[in-house]
Amino acid sequence: MDLFKKISKNMGPLGQHQKWAHGYFSFPRLEGDIAAHMQFMGKEHLVWSLNNYLGLANHPEVREADAKGAADYGMAYPMGARMMSGNSVHHESLERKLADFVGKEDAFLLNYGYQGMVSIIDTLVDRNDVVIYDAESHACIVDGVRLHMGKRFVYKHNDLESCEKQLERATKMVAETGGGILLITEGVFGMSGAMGKLKDIIALKDKYDFRLLIDDAHGFGTMGKTGAGTHEHQDCIDGVDIYFGTFAKSMAGIGAFVASTEEITNYLRYNMRSQTFAKALPMPMVMGLHKRLELLQSSPQLREKLWSISKALQTGLQKHGFDTGVTDTMVTPVFLKGDLNEATALTMDLRKNYGIFCSIVVYPVIPKGLIQLRLIPTAVHTLEDVERTLTAFTEVGEKLKSGYYREQKVALA
Repeated sequence: MDLFKKISKNMGPLGQHQKWAHGYFSFPRLEGDIAAHMQFMGKEHLVWSLNNYLGLANHPEVREADAKGAADYGMAYPMGARMMSGNSVHHESLERKLADFVGKEDAFLLNYGYQGMVSIIDTLVDRNDVVIYDAESHACIVDGVRLHMGKRFVYKHNDLESCEKQLERATKMVAETGGGILLITEGVFGMSGAMGKLKDIIALKDKYDFRLLIDDAHGFGTMGKTGAGTHEHQDCIDGVDIYFGTFAKSMAGIGAFVASTEEITNYLRYNMRSQTFAKALPMPMVMGLHKRLELLQSSPQLREKLWSISKALQTGLQKHGFDTGVTDTMVTPVFLKGDLNEATALTMDLRKNYGIFCSIVVYPVIPKGLIQLRLIPTAVHTLEDVERTLTAFTEVGEKLKSGYYREQKVALA
């Protein structure tokens, strides 16, 4: 069969809906300054879909630093991959600051978070090693594990008993192969808002020989007394062997970093193909990241505001009878019962009639018959925004229960 004909018959689980969903549910265009209120299809919307946790995306000092970096260096500098010709004192200085902040000996800058995690896994393990990972791990972890040529075992989400069973299996296997064990989890799971059970997993090191890698994309900058991450929040910094954080969430930028011992970080620095054969982070982003990290460390009120909004939103939703799942972080899921048509109609109602823009998740990401609305509180939201949202959710929740959205005909593929 012709390759293109095969594709045309199966556009994928999301791609099959692109004709009616594009521009509204998928690839929507939010316009205006990045803030809690933005324009969508020409109308003001209260936005709960941006991982701009600390409000740094449009912070005047950040914008000034970004602009000055572009004016001083241009977008191309440094030219080339870090290893060959693209290194700078500013890249190295940022790495030292990040390592100190998250409690590790050394850190290595990465061009992108997704690409970085895939490459970290690929670099750390070979065919003799075993990878164990949480069932609800982010796609970048799953894709990295898929590239692994050795064995991989998945354990039930945040289930310590299941995790230990996989460690037992892996231990028997590496006794024969001579390999090692890498266990991967997240600090904060971005869909459910649950924290990974880092401290409990680390305690298993008393019985099993493994190394722990955590993806703390959502925890870096938001969790812990200083914002250093979920490992700081759970008081287990030393037990995390390899720490991965991104700049796309609390830092409102592009790129990521990995931090560990000096030896392991240098191993990654010299062996990660995604970095060896890719251009270095442009200087305007690097200079802007210096300012972002400075603000993250010097402005604890931003993190305090994030948490006050998060608690007000989650407490309010729960008081109104909404199921927010198992979240114990700022990520706020709302679970409702309904099919795809109801989910679509409800979301359109929220946007068109209430001016509220939040992300919607349906099957196959979650089980059939469930709708998940995912809200991301930030430091630039207000208590008035929370009250407006609670009023809207209460009304659409009643409509859903009454069967109103079941009667609305939405153009589905």
